[in-house]
Amino acid sequence: MSEPRPAVDASAPIGVFDSGVGGLTVLKALQARMPAERFVYLGDTARLPYGTKSARTVQRYAVQAAGQLVTRGVKALVVACNTASAVALVALREAYQPLPVFGVVDPGAAAAGRVSRSGRIGVLATESTVRGGAYQHAILNLRRNARVFARACPMLVTLAEDGWIDGDVPERIVSSYLGAFLHGGESIDTLLLGCTHFPILRDVLARVAGAGVTLVDSAETTAQHVATAIERTAGAALEPHAARLLLATDDRHRFARVGRYFLGEALAAEDIELIDL
Repeated sequence: MSEPRPAVDASAPIGVFDSGVGGLTVLKALQARMPAERFVYLGDTARLPYGTKSARTVQRYAVQAAGQLVTRGVKALVVACNTASAVALVALREAYQPLPVFGVVDPGAAAAGRVSRSGRIGVLATESTVRGGAYQHAILNLRRNARVFARACPMLVTLAEDGWIDGDVPERIVSSYLGAFLHGGESIDTLLLGCTHFPILRDVLARVAGAGVTLVDSAETTAQHVATAIERTAGAALEPHAARLLLATDDRHRFARVGRYFLGEALAAEDIELIDL
């Protein structure tokens, strides 16, 4: 276990990490919510996906990735990865206390439970997240009478990474995934986007789901939660800095090509620092 680290000043950056580029949706939301803050983002692209690994391996990878950010003097850690949020938060908090560590699962679950009128909540996520039950457990812990229906949507990840976010094909695939949620016995009124890839498909998801279903974006809810907590713990930046550093563990060119869809802006491979963990 690492030694406790001294508190850092409010002008220090916020560290964000994911197994790949999907967490850039969280970074985008954080930047929008906290425009004065500096950020360091690490995509562990050499070892993705985390979802196929054992919990012990994910914990080890997460502690290593976070360690790289801690060496860069971050004042807080945001785990922009559903798998790591589900299985590694305790290990990260123990390893890097008293540094604040935030995940994406609890803020999304809390928001879904709060806005649902009927308590019938659909969760779209990856296979590993659905199988592990992280969102189901988190929602039921907060709203015990809720009915939670989770569905793995691997093709949505592929659509997102290919930038295929609108048109007939995405709409048909989304319609297939949402069918039971909307037209079967589940009849949800709230849809939680439980994967960092899915916010860039928000328009087609909202169109297929219809006006009667409220969409909850785990990236947005995480950004709201972190912004509030930072003011209480690490301290918000006193002067505007608005700087960003992007790190990757493999293939800067693919990171830049795919990452632009998630961050919503052009990225250049030469602006991404390649590191080894």
